[in-house]
Amino acid sequence: MFQPSEPKKVLCIHDLSGAGRCSLTVILPVLAVMGAQPIPLPTMLLSTHTGGLGDPARQDCGAFGRAALEHYRSLGLEPDCIYTGYLGSEDLVCLAAEAFRLWPGALKIVDPVMADGGRPYSGFGPGLIQAVGQLCRSADLILPNLTEARLLLGQDPALPEGSVSEQEALDLAGRLTGLAGRAVVTGLPMGKFVGCAGAGEEPFVVRHLHMDRSFPGTGDLFGAIVTGSLLRGNALSAAADAAAGFVAQAIQHTPRDADTRCGVWFEPLLPRLAPMREM
Repeated sequence: MFQPSEPKKVLCIHDLSGAGRCSLTVILPVLAVMGAQPIPLPTMLLSTHTGGLGDPARQDCGAFGRAALEHYRSLGLEPDCIYTGYLGSEDLVCLAAEAFRLWPGALKIVDPVMADGGRPYSGFGPGLIQAVGQLCRSADLILPNLTEARLLLGQDPALPEGSVSEQEALDLAGRLTGLAGRAVVTGLPMGKFVGCAGAGEEPFVVRHLHMDRSFPGTGDLFGAIVTGSLLRGNALSAAADAAAGFVAQAIQHTPRDADTRCGVWFEPLLPRLAPMREM
């Protein structure tokens, strides 16, 4: 007979973009259906993401975040995992670092959301990039894309031409373990495939067929599934493989004529992430 157990608590320190399928609007349903209890702590409220949907309404949530952390501490709440994403100011990086300090026993996962396509996002100057890098040093796992990985290693963020070989991918992930105990680098161009490479346990490379469409929020989808899978006790390589496979399925499921700015149609696929339970 199925014996319920208390879900693992995940403190999710990310922005909340109302429309566009990214950040917390993706992360919360994914973690919930995977059997975890997400606790959202928004760093910023936006009406949409910033990827081509006009100038969104914005509200910084730094003061709210600090008050929320203090409230959670007073309640004796103990998150099993702290998962951070977009931190658009040094003050918000400090907020995430404070959460790490308050709950040192939690699994700490940092998605250093600050760049893509060979260049940093608007507002991410050297000081903020350095602060994100310092936060990564407190993490158990980091999930940068290729551009972010290059920035974290002090390299020119411009992407190299051509494909990344399997050995180059493994070397890149391995160098990042000088920052955090484990690392998975995503978005690696590998010929007909797009790959991710991991290091910190057994090194691995996961490859899936490259698709000619790009969507916002797929990194958040990947990171949420990796987080949920690790909390189930899976190895990092299995978690990354499951996450990459689901993202590929979600892209395939999204109609060709859909507005790519609005993200992948992942919602009908969520039942595939639910844990198997003995009845």
